[in-house]
Amino acid sequence: MADGALITDQAGAFAAALPEGGALLALDLGTQTIGTAFCDAGWRFSSPGKTLKRGKFGVDKALLAGLVQTRSVLGIVIGLPINMDGSEGPRSQSSRAYARNLSVLGLPILLWDERWSTASAEGALIAQDISRAKRAARIDAAAAAVILQAAIDALTGGFGANV
Repeated sequence: MADGALITDQAGAFAAALPEGGALLALDLGTQTIGTAFCDAGWRFSSPGKTLKRGKFGVDKALLAGLVQTRSVLGIVIGLPINMDGSEGPRSQSSRAYARNLSVLGLPILLWDERWSTASAEGALIAQDISRAKRAARIDAAAAAVILQAAIDALTGGFGANV
């Protein structure tokens, strides 16, 4: 895809932009860090990636473009922080703006409801008996993996949300 790539919150539209599947990159955007996660080309499972220090967008874009190239990523899933009542606030608008800026990479972007992703990721890390200090370093990437798994489950008919 060229500049102005598809940005959607609908899994079906995103899947249609990737008719043959392909590896996906998920981002959990924090104010200071960006958690990353990847899935296989068959959209079966997600795995946490690196947690990147968030900087100026040009630096972030270069780092993410490198990950896209290295991992042969064909689409991006960005966590969309929606309030518990379903409304969107300033953090949602910030994520939408980041997606618009990231569309210069030319890849379809899926904005995915990230409610409970951090709590779910932290629960999983606690269940693995990971120390508080190590959890803090891994939580953003683990949350990105939770976001991505929910999205690929919907893409493959696992749960069907947002399809």
